[in-house]
Amino acid sequence: QKQLVESGGGLVQPGGSLRLSCTASGFDMDYYAIGWFRQAPEKEREGISCITSPDGNTRYADSVKGRFSISRDDAKKTVYLQMNSLKPEDTAVYYCATDLVRYCSGAYFPSGLGAVGQGTQVIVSA
Repeated sequence: QKQLVESGGGLVQPGGSLRLSCTASGFDMDYYAIGWFRQAPEKEREGISCITSPDGNTRYADSVKGRFSISRDDAKKTVYLQMNSLKPEDTAVYYCATDLVRYCSGAYFPSGLGAVGQGTQVIVSA
């Protein structure tokens, strides 16, 4: 069974940082692109980042570019999302996902057709 499990969310003040982790099981994560999307109350789901396999190319939504950084450690079957300079508008539930494709390109971010985690809550508030 393909599974993704997120961790690392929490409450942080504006300007602070968090690092989210996404650990895979039940499939060869190193063969596929992995991404993050977020869902805030009363807002549409937003794809925010993606990292390809095997070259590790990355893509970001404009809303997080320059502040968030995605990376992967295939030996640990884990993808990370480093979030810096957090803003209140970053408050959302964050999900990692894969569509079992290798690349991220254009306006594409994984939506979870292959697997999606249970989500981790991030709250940015003073």
